[in-house]
Amino acid sequence: MCTHTPKCPTAASPDREAAHTIVGRPEQGWSLLCNGVLLFEDTGELLPDGQVIAPHRTFEVAA
Repeated sequence: MCTHTPKCPTAASPDREAAHTIVGRPEQGWSLLCNGVLLFEDTGELLPDGQVIAPHRTFEVAA
């Protein structure tokens, strides 16, 4: 799917979020990456095989 040089990380790679955005819909809260991953603004992901990755945003707690 990726035509970039160098190739973007695959959907199975730990760094899959580094792939280029090919469709961005910030008003709807999602982006489609060139490796087929749907990335949501809450940092959740939907992989091309249907696997769901739960949001993993880190929050800082005020002291």
